[in-house]
Amino acid sequence: MKIFMIASEVAPLIKVGGLADVVGALSKELAGMGHEVRLVCPLYSGIKKIGKWIPYNIPLTVNLGRENLQCRIWESRLPGSEVETYFLEFNEFYDRPDVYGNSSRGPQDNDRRFIFLSRAALNLCYYLGWIPDVIHCHDWPTALVPVYLNANDFYEPLGKAASILTIHNLQHQGHFPYSSIEYAQLPASVYRPDCLEAMGHVNFLKGGIYNATKITTVSPEYAREILKPDNGHGLHHILKLRAGDLIGEINGIDTSVWNPQSDPLLPATYSISNRKGKGLCKAELQKELGLEIKAEIPLFGVVSRLYQQKGLDLLAEAVAAIMETTDGQIALLGTGEKELEERFKQLGERFKGRVGVQIGFSDQLAHLIYGGSDFFVMPSRFEPCGLSQMYAMRYGTPPVARSTGGLIDTIDPYGKGKRDATGLLFADATPEDLGSAIERAAILYRDQPKEYRRLQLNGMRKDFSWKNPSATYENIYRWAVETRKQAG
Repeated sequence: MKIFMIASEVAPLIKVGGLADVVGALSKELAGMGHEVRLVCPLYSGIKKIGKWIPYNIPLTVNLGRENLQCRIWESRLPGSEVETYFLEFNEFYDRPDVYGNSSRGPQDNDRRFIFLSRAALNLCYYLGWIPDVIHCHDWPTALVPVYLNANDFYEPLGKAASILTIHNLQHQGHFPYSSIEYAQLPASVYRPDCLEAMGHVNFLKGGIYNATKITTVSPEYAREILKPDNGHGLHHILKLRAGDLIGEINGIDTSVWNPQSDPLLPATYSISNRKGKGLCKAELQKELGLEIKAEIPLFGVVSRLYQQKGLDLLAEAVAAIMETTDGQIALLGTGEKELEERFKQLGERFKGRVGVQIGFSDQLAHLIYGGSDFFVMPSRFEPCGLSQMYAMRYGTPPVARSTGGLIDTIDPYGKGKRDATGLLFADATPEDLGSAIERAAILYRDQPKEYRRLQLNGMRKDFSWKNPSATYENIYRWAVETRKQAG
């Protein structure tokens, strides 16, 4: 099949969150299966230019608003693959280090920036003389692509292409004024409650859900959760309408990057059969963050964005009690809400030697936390899929996580007599429930070393590669192509 990926970010070139990891790893896996995969992404100033880049001499024309805009095209390869990757150079929108705004105007022009991405990506197919069988879009920044295919391009060659929209996080939807439709040159008929209109605004994601041939999200449990009012963020009605075309499929991880046996970012590597290196990683992590270097003390790692969704405020509330009820240490790396950043800095000062905090992001420190911690903490209020728990298990670091979304689908919870457990789950998004789970983990580590080792080994043996998810996506693509043929 000819598969066209359209995304606002792609690892390892430009990354904000897990979406970038999914786009990069899934594209490589599908290409390895023999499919012709091409990918398009904006050329941000913060992008990593890896490998050979070839500029196209003839610009791509994109008609938006009342203007004929000219865009320069660059071609490269996704690192470690044969995936042809195209970059849209349009400095007015993308000459910024960050993906989702942060210019002198702030993110107020995000509607135009991602309308441009959607329309330019489709125009690129005509420009190249290449018509894909399937166009795979990701989250609200590319959710207008299925709208374009049905409203503007249905009777054009691209109208035969099936569209897949993957919802990585339903909370982010792309709300904009009506002028967005005019700028996109979409017909006024798309501004209706069963398409783009939502409470007097334009909702990009809603339009994508209504128009996509098939909709996927990133875990089976999350697919069930978003059909309910509490988790549907106002879109549960249209998702229930499209429920027959909604598929939840757990993400994979790039096991060539996330591998404790060969990870160049670790001070020592290790494996299931020889875990000596993990102890060396723990000592190095303790040293790095100013913690007491003691192997017998359980070390709880956190690598996260510091936002309410991730439940890090719950951890901040629970730290003092955790320090009283356990002898554990906490190693935290993250950035996000300024108030939470300050709270964790203060906790690091208050509990010096037991709580180590680094605000910001370091790829090397992130890998060290996955490799050097004894447990990995994820108190998410909701979690569509989550990749961190899979990284942690692969590195022999059992997760302590809230029972929600993809965490339910990927973690086998510890309990009496359970020999296949890989981590600990807790039910309520409260500091008390989180603290109780961490206390249980500390007791397990100290008093039941055989049970703890079983958790470690069970997690390390789990297959979190893209092998099974990519096969599922291959079937979804075939299903979508047949559905689109019938619609035509």
